[in-house]
Amino acid sequence: MGYELVIFDNDGVLVDSEPLSNTILSAYLTEVGHPTTYEESLRDYMGGAVHRVHDLILERTGQRLPADFDRVLHDRIFAAFEQDLRPVPGVTEVLAELSAQGVPYCVASSGSHERIRVGHRSAALGDWFEEEWIFSVDDVGHGKPAPDLFLHAADMMSVLPARCVVVEDSRLGIDAARAAGMDVLAFTSMTPAEGLPGANAYFGEMKELYGLLGLGV
Repeated sequence: MGYELVIFDNDGVLVDSEPLSNTILSAYLTEVGHPTTYEESLRDYMGGAVHRVHDLILERTGQRLPADFDRVLHDRIFAAFEQDLRPVPGVTEVLAELSAQGVPYCVASSGSHERIRVGHRSAALGDWFEEEWIFSVDDVGHGKPAPDLFLHAADMMSVLPARCVVVEDSRLGIDAARAAGMDVLAFTSMTPAEGLPGANAYFGEMKELYGLLGLGV
């Protein structure tokens, strides 16, 4: 395989959280006076950190979200995760094959460390990621589409950016990977390929990753 590190996005790539979290986010924004549809939430916020929600609402309306917005949002999302979250179909098999072949991998997410861990525990993925393989927007100054998170992950895993490949499902994440000088494979389960420009390749099912990563399965 040509890559020395596989960097996975988390939400929508490892755990099937985007429908849950964007349903909750759109409903909560509407509740606090900023009417937002599920489709608008996906369009504007998918792949981004929660500060992006604050920034766009302030930019568009001149209003700030409630001081406890993040806490309430996360409480609602975590409750939904614990009840309904599932791994993305086929991803455990991909992780098992990477492990079997000794290919290093990690996760770099726009979510907090707490969100990642709650999600992994709820979706039974916790055993696949050591603590030192988990990187969050909490660790860097700027979230996606800035390259900081992916560059931080590569540095901590001691791999040059050019030797990394990112598995992403959002336009913000693809832009971040390209800005970091990394190849990126776009997962199209939520967003069609035309909505994810700039990727090196596209795939709609996890089983297609074996060939794209050169795993020879």
